[in-house]
Amino acid sequence: MRNLAALLLFAIPLHAASRLPVREPRAMVASVDAIASRIGADVMKRGGNAVDAAVAVALTLAVTWPEAGNLGGGGFMLVRKADGTTEAIDYREIAPLSASRNMYLDAEGNVIKDASLVGYKAIAVPGTVAGLAFAHKRYGKLPWPDLVEPARKLAAEGFIVSQYLARSLAVKQTVERMQRFPESWRIFQRSGKPYQAGDILVQPELAAVLKRIQSDPSDFYRGETARRIIADVQAHSGTLTAEDLARYQPTVRTPLRSMYRGYEIVTMPPPSSGGVALIEMLNMLEPYDLQAMGWHSSQEVHTVVEVMRRAYADRAKYLGDTDFTRVPVVGLTSRAYAEQRRREIDPMRASDSKTVGAGEPLGYESPQTTHFTIIDPDGAVVSNTYTLNESYGSAVTAAGTGVLLNDEMDDFTSKPGVPNTYGLIQGEANAIAPRKKPLSSMTPTLVLKDGKLWFAVGSPGGSMIINTVLEVILNVVDFGMNIQQAIDAARFHHQWLPDKINWEPFEFSRDTSDALEKMGHVFAEKPSDIGDAHAVMVDPKDRARLGASDPRRGGVAVGW
Repeated sequence: MRNLAALLLFAIPLHAASRLPVREPRAMVASVDAIASRIGADVMKRGGNAVDAAVAVALTLAVTWPEAGNLGGGGFMLVRKADGTTEAIDYREIAPLSASRNMYLDAEGNVIKDASLVGYKAIAVPGTVAGLAFAHKRYGKLPWPDLVEPARKLAAEGFIVSQYLARSLAVKQTVERMQRFPESWRIFQRSGKPYQAGDILVQPELAAVLKRIQSDPSDFYRGETARRIIADVQAHSGTLTAEDLARYQPTVRTPLRSMYRGYEIVTMPPPSSGGVALIEMLNMLEPYDLQAMGWHSSQEVHTVVEVMRRAYADRAKYLGDTDFTRVPVVGLTSRAYAEQRRREIDPMRASDSKTVGAGEPLGYESPQTTHFTIIDPDGAVVSNTYTLNESYGSAVTAAGTGVLLNDEMDDFTSKPGVPNTYGLIQGEANAIAPRKKPLSSMTPTLVLKDGKLWFAVGSPGGSMIINTVLEVILNVVDFGMNIQQAIDAARFHHQWLPDKINWEPFEFSRDTSDALEKMGHVFAEKPSDIGDAHAVMVDPKDRARLGASDPRRGGVAVGW
């Protein structure tokens, strides 16, 4: 633990020197990218609403933040209208018609390395374009072509590569994967090296796709763009077909709702596991006085880790696509079940994840991702998380389109009990089947105070998403931080298996880490960034809009 010990000598709570949130009177956008946030704010200045801005931001991120912003992936959008009506739009990717349960296993029944992660067979049916078009048709005000134009122009004319994008493109694994696919490597390198900060990145093929969907978004699924995607996938023995694209449709779902210390939590239902796990954890935590324990004290961290451990064990066993399997949502989110799980926690000793296992919620039943958050002048809110799964997805760019395609098939269970790329153990409920949606951790969430929006938050981060959102909520509600402090503050993460605490630099004091180790907790060997949260908040006093973006990847909030 020398790495941890060395860092802890200088440990400070990151929120102590935090920035203040951005404050503006009318509207706010918080995202990972300054260009995208500015474009979203400009849309609302021109009379657009939160959904109009969300469409423009999402399409812009497909150009300026290709690590996760996308046309070739999918996600979840939580929409709260000005009148308080709230819906969840599920535009998650789905498995191709030809997908099969054991498609990533060899003749001996072992998982084939990287088969669900890299290349043409890792690609699920993308939902992003359909989801954005659906949301716009249902809620939007401004003409669709006007919302596509900023992204199209950026792709055609180019933009300045930021230090964060340059750093992302230069990651060794990204370079190695891109080099396996000539079209991707051609687009994202210059003179044999990834683009550097300050370079101008122009993407003419992507601009052409955006121009086509500007005229008709269905082109992505049934037109020229669809034909190009399928031609390239089929030429490389991929599983995606024209029928897969043509049949894709987003789904409207009812958000999950719960209460925590008098605040209403509104979040995503399955096939996102995020909302169920978030509510289960908050229900387990509510009886504890976390504030009295102290922020990131050994007792508070121990308590939260034990709660995380149990929620992730339940996630592994029970969560999946509710269109294909029964998910005990009511049981998992009930307070009685949370109390039963809470009684298992020893206040002085870490549990062994191998012996924890999932609970029995049925008895409580009744008959590399990115996030942005937006609030408009009327008070309508969008909390949107969408993804390619890993950074740059499958690393495949469909020839002649500039569209990076996802590797979402890895979010299924290739083999029950075998971890995916995020180390998550998953069960039968998430087994591969044709047209099934893989389980997700995406957790766009709203927190209401007296029936009115207080703040909205979400994050990327794979398996760390749920705990990132949890910790932001705890930081605000239990520890009284402002929304920027809550996002800036150092985080920790536990996901049942592997049985270790992930941590960030300067996370814990030396006394805290020593106490946790004496309790039996094990730390990951090296620190790592956890999540990339973005939030908007409404000041209850004057209804001003507050924006908070995560400094971990250079996020920016822009309002007016």
